[in-house]
Amino acid sequence: MKSYPIAKSRRVRSTPYTSRIEKQGVTAYTVYNHMLLPAAFGSLEESCDHLKKNVQIWDVAAERQVEISGKDAAKLVQLMTCRDLSKSKVGRCYYCPLIDENGNLVNDPVILKLAEDRWWISIADSDVIFFAKGLSSGNKFDVKIFEPIVDIFAVQGPKSFDLMEKVFGGKIKELKFFGFDYFTFNGAKHLIARSGWSKQGGFEIYVENTDSGLKLYDHLFEIGKEFNVRPGCPNLIERIESGLLSYGNDFDNNDNPFQCGFDKYIDLETDINFLGKDKLKKIKEKGIDRKLMGVQIDLTKILLTSSLDIKNNEGKIIGELRSACYSPHFKKVIGIAMIKEPYCKASSSGTIEIDGNSLALKVCDLPFI
Repeated sequence: MKSYPIAKSRRVRSTPYTSRIEKQGVTAYTVYNHMLLPAAFGSLEESCDHLKKNVQIWDVAAERQVEISGKDAAKLVQLMTCRDLSKSKVGRCYYCPLIDENGNLVNDPVILKLAEDRWWISIADSDVIFFAKGLSSGNKFDVKIFEPIVDIFAVQGPKSFDLMEKVFGGKIKELKFFGFDYFTFNGAKHLIARSGWSKQGGFEIYVENTDSGLKLYDHLFEIGKEFNVRPGCPNLIERIESGLLSYGNDFDNNDNPFQCGFDKYIDLETDINFLGKDKLKKIKEKGIDRKLMGVQIDLTKILLTSSLDIKNNEGKIIGELRSACYSPHFKKVIGIAMIKEPYCKASSSGTIEIDGNSLALKVCDLPFI
């Protein structure tokens, strides 16, 4: 399939790191939160293998923040998510499905509690800021909502811990998963969280001081040669193998959190107030009619740009394939699909048509690894 360049404009914003990654060999972009997000640095397979063994630095500034502060900040943040944040702590990150009045997903951000009255919602790819402003206006909350100038870059991979220790000392290794703290570089404080969109371990650096952040970005490459540091980006193969879901690809506003396997982040038995709570109670009582599952196809390559129907042996549509890639680890195509009942079980099978060929498909649990 022919590729076309993305035309840069004010509507598709560059990041502070764009000029650097273009010199470092970025080969593809996607658009995420109206911003450039690197999608490849050459071979996805080779980059995935490198990520699993070494350390990469990612420009993920497209992971924008929605800051909510003020007297009613905690009320508004809780209203947006079905996860109980009543016992949340300052200095922690929380994975929180955001839902609307119908119980359907709006986004699945990581929420950082900076203070009792100040929160960052680190969003996936949808306009959460307008959702928050609408809820605030309708409820007459006393809050301030805006997008702060925060440009994240991530340090990911098993050697990320040693690389970051060279800069920040042993304290950086003491961060617990989904914890954050402030670390100083070049006279500026940076919020650093032990998080990232891979299962290989690492950190995300929330850069507010752009000048210091760029110097830190360059410094990590300068001192990281012994760890085989390279530029990288969220890797399609690694994230599908790990079962890391992508809003807009694997699920969207037509799906609810039970269908997406977010059960442990849904708190219906507490007194917290959130949008769509009654709808989710009814969905839980009735049971779901479909669920995100893994699938395997005996194929050596795939380029998926839209959903593909999955059928049973009688030709009835039983689901749709939403994301897929060739996995060198499994030596076949693996993917994430929304599968209807009663076929959303690991013992199920089906067929899918790709490039005019009808292929057997096996349903399996997530994650693959």
